[in-house]
Amino acid sequence: MSQCPEVIPIYDPDVRRLCTKPYPGHPRGCPNYGKRITCPPQSRLLPELLDWQHRIWLVYNAFDLATHVDKLRRRHPKWSVRQFYCCLYWQGTARKQLRAKVAACLDAHPGTVPLYTPEACGVNVTATMERIGIRLEWPPRKTAYQVALAGYPVETKAAK
Repeated sequence: MSQCPEVIPIYDPDVRRLCTKPYPGHPRGCPNYGKRITCPPQSRLLPELLDWQHRIWLVYNAFDLATHVDKLRRRHPKWSVRQFYCCLYWQGTARKQLRAKVAACLDAHPGTVPLYTPEACGVNVTATMERIGIRLEWPPRKTAYQVALAGYPVETKAAK
């Protein structure tokens, strides 16, 4: 399967509330909420960014988290399970892989722009991934997916 399939995203602005859900070490949710322009509530919604009259592509990276954790277990046998799965130890590599896939998708579809924070723009990523046959694990244990969208910007009138 292509890692840049065409998709109709599942748009639901309420998904942005997930950013305020508590998780370990963050009782008020994501520390970027209300601070970054690419995060809610400042982030613009999907219809303001990508032109829905034209095609939209889902770009994703499937990071082999299980193999990564196995390597960490061998190197650091005294670490906790939480440390093994901590995103600080794998997210940089995974994001680099995603950026390369986004660049390839943009090259294949000239005039498109990337959207690296689809959840912040009101896209239900879990439901959108299911549209292409990928069921996400929550929390991820085998494979961690990073997801972006590519499409034509609202202000550009591109041909189909």
